[in-house]
Amino acid sequence: MTNRLGLYLISASDLILLFETPGDVAICEGKPFSNPHRVLVDDPGPLHWRVPQVKEDPSLNIWFVRWIVLNSTHEIIGSVSFHAPPDAKGMIEIGVGIHQNFRNNGYAKEALLGMWSWAINEPAVQTLRYTVSADNIPSVKIIKGFGFNHVGQQTDEADGIEEIFEIDSEVFRRRFEIPGDH
Repeated sequence: MTNRLGLYLISASDLILLFETPGDVAICEGKPFSNPHRVLVDDPGPLHWRVPQVKEDPSLNIWFVRWIVLNSTHEIIGSVSFHAPPDAKGMIEIGVGIHQNFRNNGYAKEALLGMWSWAINEPAVQTLRYTVSADNIPSVKIIKGFGFNHVGQQTDEADGIEEIFEIDSEVFRRRFEIPGDH
């Protein structure tokens, strides 16, 4: 949870159901939120990559897709997901998507802060990474605001050339005064 958002992990079974039958309303039944904007229904976003990973190893799901829920209305307004668990060097990369009706309100920044604050308390996490196209000015502004360092470029199969930004998890912890035992 953050001040304005709930970050709800989508269970492995719901993640698979959402990908395989996106119109199934059962995914939100009994949950403290609704999906009137059809987040991850009309555009599956990261699901093509995350679902195969979860099918292969359901224990990885803890690192994957969370609904971003606006606390004031209980509506899903986006999603956030790490790309994988921390790699052998402790690096973890994240992606975030906010529905177009809710952009430019600081929700992406707040969701990222919430997810990173959780992740840095996991002992395996040493480096936070964010990759973004240089043309995505709002996302570049967000990541620079967090004080991440530009460390290079990569070519992504789907997104083309991306800028790579990273920060050490302990530097992030100190900068944002995140409690923890590290």
